Amino acid sequence: MSRKGQQFAGLTVALVTPFKNGEVDEAGLRKLVDWHVEMGTDCVSPMGTTGESPTTLHDEHERIVSIVCEQAAGRIKVMAGTGSNNTVEAVRLTKAAQKAGATGALMVAPYYNKPTQEGFFQHYKAVTEACNLPVILYNIPGRTAKNIEPDTVARIAELSTVVAIKESTGSMDQASQVIALTDLTLLSGDDSLTLPMLALGGSGVVSVVGNIVPRDVMAMLKAFQSGNLKEAQVWHYKLFPLCRDLLGLATNPIPIKAAMKLLGRDTGEVRLPLTPLTAGEMESLGATLRRYGLLK
Repeated sequence: MSRKGQQFAGLTVALVTPFKNGEVDEAGLRKLVDWHVEMGTDCVSPMGTTGESPTTLHDEHERIVSIVCEQAAGRIKVMAGTGSNNTVEAVRLTKAAQKAGATGALMVAPYYNKPTQEGFFQHYKAVTEACNLPVILYNIPGRTAKNIEPDTVARIAELSTVVAIKESTGSMDQASQVIALTDLTLLSGDDSLTLPMLALGGSGVVSVVGNIVPRDVMAMLKAFQSGNLKEAQVWHYKLFPLCRDLLGLATNPIPIKAAMKLLGRDTGEVRLPLTPLTAGEMESLGATLRRYGLLK
């Protein structure tokens, strides 16, 4: 089956948001975009979980997406986070991303208010009727408190501008059902599950570790796509400790921002209610980066 949304295959990096003295570090954000262009990253995704979207103000959110699109200047794709548990706000954010020149909109399932399955469908229907931007569903029940069931994903997939899904349920069964029931491009939402997702028929990943090792993640993707499973497995097992030991230290994006600082790419503080790693956690992080070969 040919799948819609193949423009989002490959590596999308869930971009961190640099902060300095409580404000968005706009120069630092532009620098991040340039770095990913240089690395050959396929796409960047500002204003997702990793970008601390829950603690950015509305005008900051739109400004961040606008800066990333402006700096990308067609050199790299931009999958802007535009999700909300408020449908009117999701429409507003998606319209703003479209106006800014984003390639697509990553729309997390409405969180906290726990819609019915019909509510999920009507939410996405309202956004797609108001905007023409390609939509990537983002299903992460561990954060949203409610799963978009496979049958509902299949209904939503019939909406003309819905082209892909970031699958973060952690369930291979659900991923299999989504691939079988829809023609959506499936992207792994968990770095440690990317290779298994590819084996099921997935086409890429929205990656957190890609903030520090994009070329290694791309090497795994390319090895699998070229039919070299052994090489893809070698990359998977090299990357796996970063996914487990680094990302498992604390809530995302606390560890990845700490790692970037240790690697000389400081993106500033995390915003409350997120707090920095403890001294012991920083030691553990340093050890993980040294084992990987990123620190001496």
